[in-house]
Amino acid sequence: MDISMPYNGTLTAEQFLFYEMRVVSKQYLEQKPIEEIIAFLKRDNLFQYPTERMVIRIARACHKRLVALDNEKLVYEVANAPFEVAKQINLYAMMRYNRLVREFMEGIVGEKYRQQDFSYTKKDINVFFSRLQEQNDDVADWSEQTIIKLKRVLTRCLVETEILDSVKDTTLNPIFICAELEAGIRENNDLTALAAFNCFR
Repeated sequence: MDISMPYNGTLTAEQFLFYEMRVVSKQYLEQKPIEEIIAFLKRDNLFQYPTERMVIRIARACHKRLVALDNEKLVYEVANAPFEVAKQINLYAMMRYNRLVREFMEGIVGEKYRQQDFSYTKKDINVFFSRLQEQNDDVADWSEQTIIKLKRVLTRCLVETEILDSVKDTTLNPIFICAELEAGIRENNDLTALAAFNCFR
């Protein structure tokens, strides 16, 4: 992850997108360019979105995540693996593509796992955003509404990957990283990401 990457709040619209990632990754594996993927999605209305503009935006977001994975085997797993495996890899793709997700997963969740502290409260995520706002002018300019939405999306990502049982849960589950994701992270030489999935070997 390039720390010169700007923070962006697009996550408020993009979210976890698991179903969409499954669909786009299958097309991506066929080496179709993004414009062809978008045309395919629009033709069959596969996302069931109300507007074509939304289809285009989300398809591009999914495509960027897959490119950010930089690992053909992991893209294959997103498309074909059981949900539990593919969802972990989707979260990793989000970490590769979005600096905010990366820092949250490594700095909050990964640190909790490292210290064997499984508590997770609103205070943890509030402190994370407060620190970011103090350190970064772009984040400081985000509206309160944007911050609230981002907190919601990040927490939802934890639920999707079974790190939390529900959005109201206050205990992190000590998850096991799936073998496919661990191998991919190591192939990418992206070892700091392992902590986010409770992996310290």
